[in-house]
Amino acid sequence: MNEVLARVIATYGGGEVIAWNDPRFDELNIDLKQYDTFIWDEVKGAENIEVAERANIGITFSDVTLAESATVVLYADKGKGRSVSLLPATYIAIIPKSTIVPRFTQAAEQIDQRNNDSDFPTCINLITGPSNSADIEMKLVVGVHGPIKATYIIVEDY
Repeated sequence: MNEVLARVIATYGGGEVIAWNDPRFDELNIDLKQYDTFIWDEVKGAENIEVAERANIGITFSDVTLAESATVVLYADKGKGRSVSLLPATYIAIIPKSTIVPRFTQAAEQIDQRNNDSDFPTCINLITGPSNSADIEMKLVVGVHGPIKATYIIVEDY
């Protein structure tokens, strides 16, 4: 995993990285210390967003992944700010294989099951790759809302 991640980060030109404060990095022995990495910290408030704005790469884990549309579903929470996947120029989603479901129907069922939990996410984002818009003079622009490039890395998990 570390070799693949290093290769993707190098392909994106390196630079500053922002990542979720997520125990899955440690569980999968992913070493973010070797990069110029800022870990999201809810205590730091607006500083998190400032770092995300200037970061070249944002890294998160997918909480649910839709096979049909290649959509990553992210559950925002205290250590998992949504700016990590929205503001950097490039985005890397680490997808635990166990999170992959056929389509949104199964994701909605999982969300519904969590609805009454005390740890229900503060926000749920669905990401299906870089945005495209041809609204301005009929010229295609990629990355209008969010990163310009995205990479999904599927990992075996427990």
